[in-house]
Amino acid sequence: MRFQVIDHPLVAHKVRLLRAKDTSTVVFRMVTNELVSLLAYEATSNVKTETVQIETPVATTTAIRLARNPRPIIVPVLRAGLGMLDGMIQSMPTAEVGFLGIRRDEDTLIPHTYANRLPDDLSGRQCYIIDPMLATGGTLVDTIDYLVTRGASDITAICILAAPEGVDMVRCAAEKHGSSLALSVFVAALDERLNEQGYIVPGLGDAGDRLYGYVD
Repeated sequence: MRFQVIDHPLVAHKVRLLRAKDTSTVVFRMVTNELVSLLAYEATSNVKTETVQIETPVATTTAIRLARNPRPIIVPVLRAGLGMLDGMIQSMPTAEVGFLGIRRDEDTLIPHTYANRLPDDLSGRQCYIIDPMLATGGTLVDTIDYLVTRGASDITAICILAAPEGVDMVRCAAEKHGSSLALSVFVAALDERLNEQGYIVPGLGDAGDRLYGYVD
């Protein structure tokens, strides 16, 4: 598994704004989109492309465009991942978008899929999972496993913050899949730890609540 923290002053500046508890919902959403666009720039460095001929106002030339067959697919993890979608689409406007909602039973810890808008066959597709927080790692591992069952073998996860515990869990999951899965994880910051409630410390709180409001 490739794990990379994007070390850039603009990224660090925007992470500061997201961490601040007095940042409003409006600003939080705007900064999230800006930050995701920066992360996507790094995370898509190996996106598949193809060569085409185009006409400039002066001459014919060879140019590069994102591959159309198959197109990459962006997978926001509901609900917080939706807050990162605009930033990804701005970077990859030709990509398809799928949606996935996974919830774990609190008693059995078995993951249940409650929302799914994904192709049945993801073979050969570059899949980009977006989810703001890599905390315990459970949701991301479940999402990766779900995509793999549909044939995905090239997966990139983009998160804003990560905790060491979550990174370790995802790394173990990647080792389970072995060489059959090319997995990369890009984050804006690697924080200190998880607290007793499973929140990232220092973190930024609940990303979903800060993007969409508090829902009982």
